[in-house]
Amino acid sequence: MCQLLGMNCNTPTDIGFSFAGFRQRGGGTDHHEDGFGIAFFERSDSGGVGLRQFHDNKPSHLSPVADLINHYPIKAMNVIAHIRKATTGEKNSLANTHPFVREVWGEQWAFAHNGQMTDSFIRRTQRLHDNGNAEHYSPVGTTDSELAFCYLLNRLKSTFKSRPSDEALFVFLTAQCRYLSANGLFNCLISNGHWQLAYAGSLLFYLTRKAPFGEAHLSDGEMSVNFGDVTTDKDKVTILVTIPLTKNETWQQIAVDECLVFQDGDVVFKDAPSKKTYLSIEDGIALARSVGASV
Repeated sequence: MCQLLGMNCNTPTDIGFSFAGFRQRGGGTDHHEDGFGIAFFERSDSGGVGLRQFHDNKPSHLSPVADLINHYPIKAMNVIAHIRKATTGEKNSLANTHPFVREVWGEQWAFAHNGQMTDSFIRRTQRLHDNGNAEHYSPVGTTDSELAFCYLLNRLKSTFKSRPSDEALFVFLTAQCRYLSANGLFNCLISNGHWQLAYAGSLLFYLTRKAPFGEAHLSDGEMSVNFGDVTTDKDKVTILVTIPLTKNETWQQIAVDECLVFQDGDVVFKDAPSKKTYLSIEDGIALARSVGASV
């Protein structure tokens, strides 16, 4: 089962501590060895947003690219990272490493997926592309994940001729994520550099760090940090991950089929089922196995 990592904050922040633990799951503490990717949305002095991306088809715990990221403290407002355990699509392929990025109304959107789309969804969506009915976006690689991203964006562009309000956009994206979840196992992170959407089809957790800051200890290594030494009282940083990264902090689980949107470290949009369901980590892994996802 692939794993997701995201960050959304109110001031440019580096993700080095979280990434140091996360990357170990790519062949070190876990066996997700089919490549990794990470996208950093960075804000310029003028307020514009630029995107810096790194991908490698090597396991993240051994990757020199991952070493670079840990030794180069890139300060970003939004980050999406992904370590891959291939089910659909060629293994160790750069074209198949997440996050995938597309231009949407003059913005760069990054997307990463954890799960497995059904064979029937893959066939239906591929027929749309083969018949010329997927007008705006087509996959470059061979994953079900990129196919789902292109499906979502094609639906977006066919529904709205110009960019809608954020509220209308989030409602639409929630509905599309729920459709995709009904056609497979679908957990995702999406960001345009200003906000970050998190949708849980099974397992997804988040943690918001703000004053008063304390010490955190990684679950996948001996590393710890006292955030009070490296932050200001105004800082607010939300970390999202498939399985919690630290062993001494209280992580909040996102309910099955719940959609949250974060901006400046805060939840700005929330849509949850009337009856919330939460899976244990063991049950989430069992669900992934039951639908044929590599775990």
